[in-house]
Amino acid sequence: MQRPFVFWPDKRLRTAAAPVTAITDDVRAIWADMVETMDAMPGYGLAAPQIGVMLCLAVVDCSEDRGKAVLMANPEILHASGQMREHEEASPNLPGVSATISRPRAVTVRFLNADGQMEDRDFVHLWATSVQHQIDHLQGRMYFDRLSPLKRQMLLKRAAKLGGR
Repeated sequence: MQRPFVFWPDKRLRTAAAPVTAITDDVRAIWADMVETMDAMPGYGLAAPQIGVMLCLAVVDCSEDRGKAVLMANPEILHASGQMREHEEASPNLPGVSATISRPRAVTVRFLNADGQMEDRDFVHLWATSVQHQIDHLQGRMYFDRLSPLKRQMLLKRAAKLGGR
């Protein structure tokens, strides 16, 4: 089921998500809804707080043909490369605006997978960017928090003019 997005400045977008203690049927159902919601955007990833679910859950799918979503609970970055990559980022929580963000080109992430096992996985390029973007959401941060104060202010003003939010 597609779920509605919460919109900036909803306080849930500034609140860290609660850790997931076990992979249950409820968690699997949320993941399924998140993948459906992400695929309808279309987008490359989604964190549970973006749809108002305050659990540390994320999905990422940067494959060309889709259907290869990585389901993650409690993802954490273990290692980030020193080489940076710039990418235009946006969020359905603040529609109509985007910004070029610089993030590590590759990351190693540890997470609880759909089988309830701890997994360490390497992500590169767009996959790495999307995973980092989702982890920011899980920690109560938005992509524009990585901008300078002036650029952030300009982006939020532009968003307010576009959407009235």
